[in-house]
Amino acid sequence: METHLGWPAPTAAGPLDAQLRLPGSKSMTARALVLGAVSHGSTTLRGPLRARDTELMAAGLRAMGCHVSTADDNLWLLRPRPLTGPAKVNVGLAGTVLRFLPPVAGLATGEVAFDGQPAARHRAMAPMIGALRSLGARIDTDDGLPFTVHGRGRLGGGPVTIDASASSQLVSGLLLSAAGYDRGVVVRHVGAPVPKPRLALTVQMLRAAGAGVDDSRPDVWAVEPGRLKGRGWAIEPDLATAAPFLAAALVAGGTVTVQGWPVATGEPTRRLLEVLRQLGGEAAVTPRGLVVRGAGTVRGITADLTGLTDVTAVVAAVAALADAPSRLRGPEPPDQLARLALALSEVGADVTLEGSVLHIRPRVLRGGTLRTHGDRRLAHAGAVLGLAVPGLRLDDVACTAKTLPDFPRLWSTMVSSYEGGPAGTETRVRRG
Repeated sequence: METHLGWPAPTAAGPLDAQLRLPGSKSMTARALVLGAVSHGSTTLRGPLRARDTELMAAGLRAMGCHVSTADDNLWLLRPRPLTGPAKVNVGLAGTVLRFLPPVAGLATGEVAFDGQPAARHRAMAPMIGALRSLGARIDTDDGLPFTVHGRGRLGGGPVTIDASASSQLVSGLLLSAAGYDRGVVVRHVGAPVPKPRLALTVQMLRAAGAGVDDSRPDVWAVEPGRLKGRGWAIEPDLATAAPFLAAALVAGGTVTVQGWPVATGEPTRRLLEVLRQLGGEAAVTPRGLVVRGAGTVRGITADLTGLTDVTAVVAAVAALADAPSRLRGPEPPDQLARLALALSEVGADVTLEGSVLHIRPRVLRGGTLRTHGDRRLAHAGAVLGLAVPGLRLDDVACTAKTLPDFPRLWSTMVSSYEGGPAGTETRVRRG
């Protein structure tokens, strides 16, 4: 339970023995919602993530006229209708809503006004606004929130160049709606490299919905105009959400199983399993799910986490408990890595950041308050550290609701499932 002093991260009493069922991926849920809104025919999402960001996405689509039913936690239904305005879209702090729905609004008839929490007004939107204008959209803004898209029911589309260094979502947002533009789009990214796994997911899901997509050239994505087909989506678990639970087995020892993981898993999952093995665990995808076993001791490693977006904080937390130095190259933006280094240092870790590389050296950690800066990734890292560091608290565990609303209960239940205790305890996301 969170108090005015923060959330006390539970310490493991012994090796774990836990089986978990986690909700679906936020990334896949968000993309399926957008594709359902711009497709012809009904779309279903089985096992979606119900969280703050996905609820905002569904509400934004409803505001533009799409029928979105989320009454059943396990099966959401979309029936596309002509997109219309006037409409108001609250993006909250959700980057996916901010970057995925303005291109949809370009297909609406009428005005669609966007705004969100004050912190969202600092998000980089000038590249998206400029790109949409070059594709034929009329938008009232200088470079960010609040802004209004004056939809005319169609967009010309065509080639567009964008600097998506701030977020690969800027590219994904343009691609997801592109088949509905008169000429489709050809998006060319210029600038610093962007993480590719989420873009690969966007391309994969577009093709599954019937879009013609060419991503054969580096940093260029072309989507042909055409009719997308509504379909059923089975939403897979999210790797970044699962990462702290899997890492717990290494820190506390024992076994943690994330049930329902697809046996035919993708490259990011295989890479994370390899990192967990390097850290000293046994990790495999089995018919029972994703299984990680640990002995409660951690080895120092050198690893490049490029392609494993959003797991650097958890891996760094495990490395801070290792028996030897670690060197981790993170794919996250420099400011995010700097906050991670600061948060670990504040609880006693010996961490330095050089460019995009974290150098972590063994040191006895201390209890105290770990500042999350409202970042669920830092909260996950703090929870992992708390398994081995008594007296550690998180100043804000509520930020985990962005991808897993039930995180505190799930985590505490997992920690209580130690070997010799209530063995094989199964933890599930509470519904309702």
